[in-house]
Order: sequence, then C-alpha cells, then structure tokens
Amino acid sequence: MAVISVVLPVHIETRSVALLYDELRSALEQVEDDWEAIFVDDGSTDGTFAALTRLHAAATNVRVVRLRRNFGKAAALVAGFDQARGETVVTIDGDLQDDPAEIPRLLAKLDEGFDLVSGWKTRRRDPLSRRIPSKLFNWVTSRFSGVRLHDMNCGLKAYRAEVVHGLRLYGELHRFIPVLAHYRGFRIAELPVNHRPREHGRSRYGIERYLRGFLDLLTVSFIGRYRHRPLHLFGGLGLLLAAVGIAILIYLTVDKALGHAIGGRPLLTLGVLLVVVGMQFFSLGLISEMITSHHEERAQERERSELLVDEILS
Repeated sequence: MAVISVVLPVHIETRSVALLYDELRSALEQVEDDWEAIFVDDGSTDGTFAALTRLHAAATNVRVVRLRRNFGKAAALVAGFDQARGETVVTIDGDLQDDPAEIPRLLAKLDEGFDLVSGWKTRRRDPLSRRIPSKLFNWVTSRFSGVRLHDMNCGLKAYRAEVVHGLRLYGELHRFIPVLAHYRGFRIAELPVNHRPREHGRSRYGIERYLRGFLDLLTVSFIGRYRHRPLHLFGGLGLLLAAVGIAILIYLTVDKALGHAIGGRPLLTLGVLLVVVGMQFFSLGLISEMITSHHEERAQERERSELLVDEILS
C-alpha cells in the first residue's frame, strides 16, 4: 500500500502529463519512496489518454482512470479518491500551474496535526479578468461559511485519507472541499504556494462558473449546517411563522372582545395563513428528519464513482 497517493484530474492536457509526472517524482522522492500517481482523464478528446497509457507503461507507480465522458472536476476527483491507497492524499491540477515542488511543505504542515492543508496562490499568474472574480468569490465564501481561507479553490491540497474518503462531491462542489471538511469537524490549514503561468493549453473556465459558484455556496452551507438536522431549519422557520400568526390572532381576539368587528379584516386572514403555513413547515421538517436518517447511508453508496469509470490501468 502506498504511503502517498497523488490524484491528478486532467482534461485535454496531452503535453503536460509527462512533464508533470517528472516534476512530481523529483518533489516526492525527497520525502517518500512509496507513492503513487493517479491520473484521472476526465473525458479528454485529444491524445491525453494515449499519453497517459505510455506513461503508465513506463512507470510502475502510475495508475490511470478514464471516465466515460467529461463529467467535470468533482467527478474526476471522486474517481481518483476511490482508487487512492495512500494514508495521505495530495491533489494537484494537470495544467502545470501548480508547482509540485510545494508538496513536501504541504506534507510537513499536515504532520503538525492538521487534516487538510490547502494551498494559497498569493501571487496568482492568471489574467486580471480571473483574479478579481476569484478574490470576490473567496471573500464571500469565507465570510458566508466561516472558513477563513484566502484561496478555496486552489488545486494543490494535502489530505489525510479519511477526509477524502468521506467527501460527497457532485456538480461543482469541489470548489468547497475545505468548507465541507470544516463542517465535518476536520482541522484545516492554509499555506502560501508558488503559482506559475500556464504554458500549455488554455483554461476552460469562464466568468459564469463564479455565478454558479454562489448558488453552490448556498447548497454547501445548507448541506453542512442542516443535512443531519433539517428540523432545525424547517421546524424553526415553521415555529416562527406560527408564533407570529398566533400573536396576530390573540391581538384580534382582544380587539373583538373590546367590541370591534374583525370578520372582514385582512389581518385575520394573514394570521390564520401564518399559523397554517408554519405548521406545514414544521411537518416538513419532521418528514425531512426521518427521510435523512433512513436514506443517508444508502445514498452514499449509490453516488460513488464506479458507474462513471470507463477504464482503469493499475
């Protein structure tokens, strides 16, 4: 069993994979002889898989996972995590912008007692059109989630194995891995890392991913805070609405006792409506609590990555 597993999601990176492996080998041989590289080809349409096949034939510690089509980075990471055998897992992007030479520093930080160490691209080598939205996105995510990191989506991270094997990623939730880990009680640290200009290929991310990211942030926050306790959200909201409705009805009851007509007043309709809706929300919370408790483990098994994988070279 390898001590360190490096998961590398790649998509249309024909010219990068061999160079990346060479840099990875130079960096990791300083700290550990027993390591493996798991390249996940996320449905590349160029010669990436052929390049990975050649690399797999030449290096005994290279494993390749090929997805049936381009499912996205979250699915690629899950497929890689499922194949990882190491006690420690490192992720790094396949475009050569992340510097493998930083990995020993991340591992050393992990040994200080943390469960996840995330890289922080202090001098990001990207166009201004990407840096500004990224800074805004990271600031909002940090404030909204309570996870005080400068760079949520840095591809260079080091984890203890139990962190990645407990993650449930889908869609584009890979950008919120530190938030998801934080909600599960893991200890998180951040370390400044070198970031390099892109030499091969082009970025396939646009400004729209940040817009989708804010919606994903709401999803992550809801899942993290209320996944195991939906009654706290729906029940609390229901009780609040019902309490306001009851207060209105008490006021109208007193008003009627003083001799005023209340039959045609809109406030009466509002009070009754708030009580009814409040009880519906409370009932929804109870039902959600039962469904969550019953199906959580089964859903975890159904959503694993084996159905997405087309081929594995071990």
